[in-house]
Amino acid sequence: MDERSSGINEMKINDLKNLLVEFGTNVSFEQDLKKKNWFNIGGKTKVFYKADNLKELVNFIKKLKNKEKVFILGAGSNTLITDDTFDGVVIKLSKNFNNISLLGEDIIIAGSSVLDKTLSDFAISNNLSGFEFLSCIPGTIGGGIRMNAGCFGKEFKDILLSIQAIDKEGNIKTIKSKDIKFEYRNNDLSDDLIFLSASFKGTKSEAKKIKSETEKLKIEKSKNQPTKIKTSGSTFKNPVTQTKKKVWELIKESVDLDKSFGDAYISEKHCNFFVNRGNATFNDMDSLINYVSAKVFEKTGIKIEKEIKILK
Repeated sequence: MDERSSGINEMKINDLKNLLVEFGTNVSFEQDLKKKNWFNIGGKTKVFYKADNLKELVNFIKKLKNKEKVFILGAGSNTLITDDTFDGVVIKLSKNFNNISLLGEDIIIAGSSVLDKTLSDFAISNNLSGFEFLSCIPGTIGGGIRMNAGCFGKEFKDILLSIQAIDKEGNIKTIKSKDIKFEYRNNDLSDDLIFLSASFKGTKSEAKKIKSETEKLKIEKSKNQPTKIKTSGSTFKNPVTQTKKKVWELIKESVDLDKSFGDAYISEKHCNFFVNRGNATFNDMDSLINYVSAKVFEKTGIKIEKEIKILK
């Protein structure tokens, strides 16, 4: 497929190819994103960049001069991607942002590409509690901080000490947790920040006790949530400011749970989990999301917000 037929501005592509030539094979154009997210849905991105290290990432950001939309793709566990070409830059941080270490007795430093489960396992191996809930959250540290992810009554804010990030001008910043305003599945951090690493504080405990609590949470999750299928976790946030009911309860009482759009359907195990049965498109999944949202509002008067991130 040539650049013209893909719907991308040819001159812009050529300009970017010249601008980013020094990054070699770490930069690709019209990269397919379908296999890079848990839904297994999506088209291409104009530019895909895999950052090898911090120095190169800073250089790359400065080269862009804030002239392109930038999206940071972690594990792709909470993302729905358009089937059209994303007119921007998708950045994937390499394994060099995947380091994890212990500082003192109770502080863990983790790169933003570290998986939540890996952080939980590392905490167990160092007899630190407080991280058990992370064993049940798919995705990376960076994504978890971005949305203040959580489950079973715990959230990232409960263990976070500080983050290191880079802004759209390429400046590196350290932000303390106490200076961040956290809300349920949200915070006031700028969307322009790219998270590099974070520090977390745990509580010393017995490994046996930590493992027992972790396994208890995993069993609870497996009972109530679908696994090993093409889903992207919780679709909607709980409307905590509007009702004490969980969003799945609102969906269950408002929606025909057998409703589907193409291969996009509602999980039989948990109705806030939407599933790609095989060949669902972005429009299929987006239609299902909008249908459920509209039906809940029609029945209850409650507007439910999406928890998944949509790239389009």
